[in-house]
Amino acid sequence: MSQSNFVRSRQAHNAEDFRRLLEMNLYHVRGQAIQSASHLDAYDALSVTVRDQLIDRMHRAVEAYFEANPKTVHYLSAEYLLGKQLEQNLLYTDTEGMAREALAHYGLELDHYLDLDVEPGLGNGGLGRLAACFLDSLATLGIPCVGYGIRYGFGIFKQSWESGWQVEKPDEWLLYGNPWEFPQPDDMQRVGFGGRTEHTTGKDGKPAVVWHPDETVLGEPCHMLVPGYGVANVNILRLWRARASEEFDFECFDAGDYTRAVEKKIHSENISKVLYPNDNTPQGQELRLRQQYFFVTCSLRDILQRYRLMNNGWDALPDKAVIQLNDTHPVVAIPELMRILVDEENLDWERAWDICNRTFASTQHTLLPEALEEWPTELFGRLLPRHLEIAQEINRRFLAEVRANHPDDPDLARRVSLFHEDGEQRLRMAHLACVGSFSVNGVAELQSRLLREQVLVDFARIYPDRFNNKTNGVTPRRFMRLANPRLSELITGKIGDGWLRDLDELKRLEPLADDAEFRRQWREVKQLNKHRLGAHVAEKYGLALDPTSLFDVMVKRLHEYKRQLLKALHIITLYDRIKADPAAEVLPRTFIFGAKAAPGYHMAKLIIRLINGIGEVVNADKDVAGRLKVVFLENFNVSLGEMIYPAAELSEQISLAGKEASGTGNMKFALNGALTCGTLDGANVEIRERVGEENFFLFGLNTEEVQARIAAGYDPRAVLADDPELQAVLARISSGEFASGNAELLQPIVDSLLEKDEYLLLADYRAYIASQEQVEAAYRDTEAWTKSAILNTARCGFFSSDRSMREYAKDIWGVETLVVPERGEKAEG
Repeated sequence: MSQSNFVRSRQAHNAEDFRRLLEMNLYHVRGQAIQSASHLDAYDALSVTVRDQLIDRMHRAVEAYFEANPKTVHYLSAEYLLGKQLEQNLLYTDTEGMAREALAHYGLELDHYLDLDVEPGLGNGGLGRLAACFLDSLATLGIPCVGYGIRYGFGIFKQSWESGWQVEKPDEWLLYGNPWEFPQPDDMQRVGFGGRTEHTTGKDGKPAVVWHPDETVLGEPCHMLVPGYGVANVNILRLWRARASEEFDFECFDAGDYTRAVEKKIHSENISKVLYPNDNTPQGQELRLRQQYFFVTCSLRDILQRYRLMNNGWDALPDKAVIQLNDTHPVVAIPELMRILVDEENLDWERAWDICNRTFASTQHTLLPEALEEWPTELFGRLLPRHLEIAQEINRRFLAEVRANHPDDPDLARRVSLFHEDGEQRLRMAHLACVGSFSVNGVAELQSRLLREQVLVDFARIYPDRFNNKTNGVTPRRFMRLANPRLSELITGKIGDGWLRDLDELKRLEPLADDAEFRRQWREVKQLNKHRLGAHVAEKYGLALDPTSLFDVMVKRLHEYKRQLLKALHIITLYDRIKADPAAEVLPRTFIFGAKAAPGYHMAKLIIRLINGIGEVVNADKDVAGRLKVVFLENFNVSLGEMIYPAAELSEQISLAGKEASGTGNMKFALNGALTCGTLDGANVEIRERVGEENFFLFGLNTEEVQARIAAGYDPRAVLADDPELQAVLARISSGEFASGNAELLQPIVDSLLEKDEYLLLADYRAYIASQEQVEAAYRDTEAWTKSAILNTARCGFFSSDRSMREYAKDIWGVETLVVPERGEKAEG
């Protein structure tokens, strides 16, 4: 290749090409010579060099999409938990070897720069990680997609401990910039808030409505590349940053009022500063609604612009674009699209509603009533007056149909109304999603059934064909190949690497579960992964873990229904037994926690303090003699998860049955060979069905039993009265033993259990202790445990996000794959 073509294409074919591009980017992007470059300069130049390998693919993808004009998926999500990008993109561009050799030329090591890579602060829990897995799979499958979200300046928060308490600090992930994004300030969108509506007559003489906002904010897009694995396809994730329409008031500044001079800028840009601001205050509620509308209207305008580039008129919109609403956060998109079509494009209501109703599909991720978002109509109408009018009109027409079609149920209209009328009137976003979408899916078989039969039963009756299930999945590229390279190498050595694109290939491992040599190799990989995690814990916390102990792991968002507290009660039970008989035979265990509590969630924070307190006591007790260790890892995120999942041996999935939507951590653990101790909740049900009940430790009430127990008048004190061991456990908490002697500090936890026990921890306690005794017996049989671990991995190919996306594409979206050609080839689709 000539020098000019090489510079123009910026594609590396060998290590020497990569080194030359690295030098060019160091000079031309960072403005540094090799001799004066810092490690940050080198990291940035390296990242841009890898990114350059994707840009040519992106250009070919754009050309192929424009030529074919396919139906495109537009995925709207309030969060994306992407994980670090450098190692992933090295894998997807097949340039890791080139990069290592090029850096070695300068005496540098790639691993150092992998550590410098920063995880984007764009998400929090399973919702965001699922969205990231879905984008990865869509690109890998060759399905055209644009993801939309918010470019949060500080993510959710960076978690640390002070005296056992959670402390939140800003996640300054953008402090040194983000080499993986492309800002596009020339493509900003205008976003209105507040003001009034004017009902007038249009130019055609028909009634018209004009919204006059009294505040305007700008949305600046930045996009990140989303490459597929093993294909040339590259999709994009488009993120919006809030900018002030008036950044500086010179009059105020000139008068010496420097704070007011930038007040509007601060107020506007707060919209995209933090993920999920605390909504315990009216100001926090308002900011959340502003965030949701901000990213929704920016995204819709971008979607419509893309549509109009290749299409005329609006009637074909549902044939060329499908908009998937990831939970209730983006549901305000439904009245916003109606506003654009009716008020700005002058479509009549019936035509606009038909287009709207055939364009949106929605996913419901929860069964918790408090998570089914509702907005006070006073707040909604004050911020979005025209959207409130549209929601009211949607509701009026919808309820007229309900009354006409279901005269036998006069109360049905009240139950399904978009507006909750008991007390403060509130707009119910889940109801709006059901009415305004052509598809409403759950994310696990059990949760989807409960949506149809209980949570949204009336809507399932009205729209039976809209409701469906699409069980979640995870990407094996990140959570096996990148997170667990040793296991991936072992698997690939036996069955080839086709499993990375077809996870059902893992079934071919089943016969190897009976191979003693393969079991030995499997255990060797697990031990190396445990040593790796142990080294991290020793370096960060000064705590030595026993790599021969059972690594018993619970990492997930902190919520009472997930029942981290039940795990804590188990640990105290074991500790109490040791204190009663220090010579008792106890299986050595290392209990590993990771979780963030929402800043305003006091009980969740108190549970964190309890678990840290348990660790302080148990880890230092000479009677325990190292047989039990408790560590709560700070700031759980994707990167930490990639270290934990491969090392875990027991996966704690112990939420109260009927509360968890699906869970994806359960899938990541199982795919990495951990056995599950869990309830029949979320995707646990499907995992157990596939791995075999003999390879799953089941305990606890099922959903029907939970509901019957509550209906019969559940009394936690009666449970306690019949269980002396449980009494001793709660007495230890009340004593202040785990709170540096402060008997009052943790008492609210005990009071909550005795007065209500909303999530039936005491009811499930004895069954949970029994299941853990089964775990102990099973772990002592090393060969049998290893066989079960192998079968967990071999039988969990179903839980791939590739499978999930194929089902969405076929059953909901009606989209086709379009494989982007390699250079010189023709697109397949």
